[in-house]
Amino acid sequence: MITLLPSVLSADFANLGNELDTLKKSGVTEVHIDVMDGMFVPSISFGMPVIASMRKVSDLTFDVHMMVEEPGRYIDDMVKVGADAIGVHAEACKHLDRTIMQIKDAGKKAYVVLNPATPLSVLDYVLDKIDYVLLMTVNPGFGGQSYIPQMTEKIRDLRRKIDARGLDVEIQVDGGIKLNNVETVIDAGASRIVAGSSVFGDHTEEQIAAFLKIFAEKN
Repeated sequence: MITLLPSVLSADFANLGNELDTLKKSGVTEVHIDVMDGMFVPSISFGMPVIASMRKVSDLTFDVHMMVEEPGRYIDDMVKVGADAIGVHAEACKHLDRTIMQIKDAGKKAYVVLNPATPLSVLDYVLDKIDYVLLMTVNPGFGGQSYIPQMTEKIRDLRRKIDARGLDVEIQVDGGIKLNNVETVIDAGASRIVAGSSVFGDHTEEQIAAFLKIFAEKN
């Protein structure tokens, strides 16, 4: 099953409730929420109050990607405001295993995020504890970047690693994913597709329909 996760970082913030409604009406079931602290990445996005406001008007699954130093400090808060899945960067956690277990103990799905230059070996001792791995296919912090071609082989390598261990772990990708390259990442082994600027805009419904048509052909 291939899933589209529109990234609300590219949505119209002045019209966020309607944007979420459009996603649901278009067949989207999950939304990707980037939380940035201005430390782990240069940008600052939004935090708990905005997510809580979104939760009041939407029953979509909230996939919260924490681009935050020591994200374990905020896991409980993210759970309270409505996160359904929480992703943390291996590079940002002093004790990655502990942070994963904090998320799982709260009854939420947990995933680990890797920056483009981070080797897959950091997952060796936690891969059996998580639901997804998110491979960044751009360097995190800004929307609208171009896909890094070398990440296709990284996706393939991770798929082989997961399959060799017989694990039920999905691969999520985020960064520069568009209609003209989404089949490449799916064929490499990704099944959870984050897309921002290629979804939101003047033709959001049409863009979603185009992605979902490709997914239906690949499923």
